[in-house]
Amino acid sequence: MKNIYKNIVVCFSIMALFTGCEEELDLSNPTALSIEELLQTDNGFELLANGVLDAYQKVPANEFLLTELRSDNVRANSENGNYPAINAYNVDANNGDVATYYSNNMHTIKHANTIIDNKFLAPEDQQYTVGEAYFMRALCHFNLVRAYQNVPYVDKVVDITTEEALDFPQLPEAEVYQRIISDFKTSIAYLNGVEQNRYRPSEGAAICLAAKAYLSQPVPNYTEAELLLASVVENHTTYNYDLLFTERDNAEQFEFNADPLDTSVDLLTDAEYNANLVIDYGHVFGNSISDGYTDGVLDGSWSNNPAFEINDEVIFSIAYDLVSSDNYVTSDSGLDDQVETDSESHSFAMTLQGPSNGVNIASLDFLEVMNPELQPVRFYASIDALSYNPTVETNDTFNAKFPTEGEIGDNDWIVLRYADVLLLYTEAIMAGANSTTDSRAIDAFNQVRARAGLEEVANLTRQQLLDERRVEFVYENQRLYDLIRFGEADNVLSEFSTENSLFYTSEKKYLPFPQREIDNLPNFYTQNNGY
Repeated sequence: MKNIYKNIVVCFSIMALFTGCEEELDLSNPTALSIEELLQTDNGFELLANGVLDAYQKVPANEFLLTELRSDNVRANSENGNYPAINAYNVDANNGDVATYYSNNMHTIKHANTIIDNKFLAPEDQQYTVGEAYFMRALCHFNLVRAYQNVPYVDKVVDITTEEALDFPQLPEAEVYQRIISDFKTSIAYLNGVEQNRYRPSEGAAICLAAKAYLSQPVPNYTEAELLLASVVENHTTYNYDLLFTERDNAEQFEFNADPLDTSVDLLTDAEYNANLVIDYGHVFGNSISDGYTDGVLDGSWSNNPAFEINDEVIFSIAYDLVSSDNYVTSDSGLDDQVETDSESHSFAMTLQGPSNGVNIASLDFLEVMNPELQPVRFYASIDALSYNPTVETNDTFNAKFPTEGEIGDNDWIVLRYADVLLLYTEAIMAGANSTTDSRAIDAFNQVRARAGLEEVANLTRQQLLDERRVEFVYENQRLYDLIRFGEADNVLSEFSTENSLFYTSEKKYLPFPQREIDNLPNFYTQNNGY
């Protein structure tokens, strides 16, 4: 079961990190253990490692608002306060979501540093927890540098009551990436040979995310990224990574279609085959569709099915579980609610309840490329077809990837999946070129195309790769960072902003550094340009 964090009781009672959190864990919990007590237990490091993952459950809660909502994929309903301001690139340094995202990542970093600071005490059979800690520290800083650009790299547990915090200034973006890559590589060494669990950091995940960091840094290192990604792609069966994909010969037939040459033979139509691929794509996210196939289209409804959530395409995901409880804390709770439970959704805004807040509405620009004609597979697993009506310009079309119903839900959050690895590998091989015919890049790219029911390409352009990533990863918080990494953010978002009366400028690629952090350490942090 994915409820891997159940019955974890960890209390970091002697430490606090300068995250700006107004309150930390409830220290009155009589069952909580101090760090000294915890490290003396047989499974203390396992509990600490679970605590890191537990803390990270909070990170995806508002990430959508600060990433996807600031791209050209989605828009916000103009009647819902904070959301249209974020969507319009009109956010300021006092914005609560901007501060919360920073704090939630720093909160997880604190827990990871607890393990790293005590790593020499870890018994042999729990050395993997040290690797997980380095991985999670790198991942959180990767989130932060892409969101805020110049950030501190916190590599130890810091006591806010001392002057230690002053040892962690904002660093240039390039230096942050160097440290991220170093931490991922350290985690690779610790996680080598460790049995894979897709709900925990793994060697394969660390290799791929290190490569993604190489590609994301100000001056991409395509060579190192390609070497790392090749080691996974060329050995993907060893890692048990693959796309969920039904070969045509194994496809299910939904209705009888007579062969004109022999009416007793049932032909598999392209529409039926695409329906099989729609189901595959839905399964990637742990979703199943109810029965229904009419006029060549699946017309059932999607629902989460935990039986599908552990699959070969998922490399690393954060688990959420549907638990009936009268006493729970949701991932959308305030900063004072830092204890996580499994009975929560990764993000209220991205689930079926999001439309009530008017936040996960597909932009008209996106619907020009994400429609049943151009995307016969991904459309039906990504977009709520019932709300799709392109003939009405003001119609709201919603996300269907996360059909959990609101704050108490069980759709997992996928941090990394194999489709991303294949397209990153293609990107690394292209090395910034405008096009390629390299067979390795073409093959990796076409694997993703085939699963989407689309024709193969023989010559691949950089724009085609960026476009493919857009439709493959919509609602997965990748689009903004893809535009930045490809050097297209200013061109694309400026045009999108002009067409929709928004306020994008070049500096708005990044969020403002949280004002609360600046106020906590006066005259120490510098605000980002444009704010």
